Amino acid sequence: MRTPLRPLGLYIHIPFCRQKCAYCDFYSLSGQEGRMDDYTAALCTHLAETASAASCHTVDTVYFGGGTPSLLGEKRLVKIFKTIQKKYRLAKDPEITLEANPESAGDWKTLRALRRAGFNRLSLGMQSAGSQNLLTLGRIHTAAETRAAVEAARKAGFDNLSLDLIYGLPGQTLEHWQEDLAAAEDLVPEHLSCYGLQVEEGTPLHARRDTLDLPGDGAQAEMYLWTVEDLARHGYRQYEISNFAKPGRESRHNLKYWTLAEYAGFGPSAHSDFGDTRYAYGRDLEGYIRGVREHAPLLSESERIPALERDTEWIMLRCRTAEGLDPKEFERRFRRRFSCLAAVLAACRDAGYAVEEPDGRWHLTPQGFLLSNQIIGRLLDALTEEKRRRAEAAARGDFRVVLE
Repeated sequence: MRTPLRPLGLYIHIPFCRQKCAYCDFYSLSGQEGRMDDYTAALCTHLAETASAASCHTVDTVYFGGGTPSLLGEKRLVKIFKTIQKKYRLAKDPEITLEANPESAGDWKTLRALRRAGFNRLSLGMQSAGSQNLLTLGRIHTAAETRAAVEAARKAGFDNLSLDLIYGLPGQTLEHWQEDLAAAEDLVPEHLSCYGLQVEEGTPLHARRDTLDLPGDGAQAEMYLWTVEDLARHGYRQYEISNFAKPGRESRHNLKYWTLAEYAGFGPSAHSDFGDTRYAYGRDLEGYIRGVREHAPLLSESERIPALERDTEWIMLRCRTAEGLDPKEFERRFRRRFSCLAAVLAACRDAGYAVEEPDGRWHLTPQGFLLSNQIIGRLLDALTEEKRRRAEAAARGDFRVVLE
């Protein structure tokens, strides 16, 4: 009997930006436009040379992230996608996402050409509707350019549009955030990603952290809870801590990350989870181009993780989602009793941080999401203790415990 094809997502990292944002710690470079042709050629070569590893897969999502992928231009983007179409088995209805900044996505004719080539989902980095907020973040677009980009996308035929927003900005109040969220809702996207500002080490914002008037944890929590309630009123279902979508418009690609599905990344800094192995390429544009050209090693890290040993990952990632933890799936995938987590989850339920559904699934509430790191830590402690107990039982030959 023929083995069923497995779904696979592809992530294509485009590391070019017009200007590095003050908060961004992703691998991206400004002033490197002259390397775009060589980089495109390297990506196409790498995609073609590794396609045989995906011969048992169907590619159902492709995500062009960055950086600012739209800076690469229509011809280069289409060339990369055509390589994927030629070398990989595409699903009948793949989700093909392009990230773009508003100032680089206002040409509806370019967007139309991309739409006709097969791109069918656009993710715009709106971040804020406030001019001062955009300046503080180091963004180079305006609120007017965001509106123009949305209009251009609709005119070009994109009916699956996502907007990124950031809350918890310097000097931001709840009222200011409500204005930003309302401005995004007025644009009627199918999807919204709302992230609390993280001041990452090594970024320009981090260098100025002592001078920033950042909202406290309580104020940021208030913004988050307002977001969940307000977006629900506007028909957006929360399906992950920071992600909200109209029915059926969840990011199929990003769901792969949270459900331990397979994905393969390409480009400097791109990560993969493919064939029971997690691996990543180095954060080095020139090294990547040269490595592909010279068939030199590209990986900066690699770790094989057998499927049965991914229970901690499963807990960590599933706690981020509205679907939450399914005991039946846990026991089927990891051959381990879910009951070892019951006491922690029951305590979370009693405190209003978790819900047990009639079908047995457990998921965190919005209040629980705010404490997800602590809750996940307690769940992992319980799992570790259960593993220790069984290992000790096995060592002394008490297989009644081992086989519980």
